[in-house]
Amino acid sequence: MNLVFEAPIADTAKLIAMLEADPYAKTSFSRNGYKVKDGAVVGQDKEKIYAYLRASDEFASFAKEKLAGIAVESKHDVASAIAKKIEDEESNAEVGFGAIFG
Repeated sequence: MNLVFEAPIADTAKLIAMLEADPYAKTSFSRNGYKVKDGAVVGQDKEKIYAYLRASDEFASFAKEKLAGIAVESKHDVASAIAKKIEDEESNAEVGFGAIFG
């Protein structure tokens, strides 16, 4: 499951602090993995910052609980657009590495 959370750009430090908190815990954002993007970079609201996660149902519940009060889950159309943009970036990076090492 792909999740995208959004927060005002002014709250970037709070969001990053929560994502980086306790990286060695059994359940942590660092272990799960995440990407943070400015709205302008992903073609969305430039006044917001977005956090993208691929998560199991269990981790999704954890993420929603931890990020409550800091960020809100993005609407479906925004989340889909951001997920597609990030997946395209990852795919292009893999193709680039393949050309280098292939």
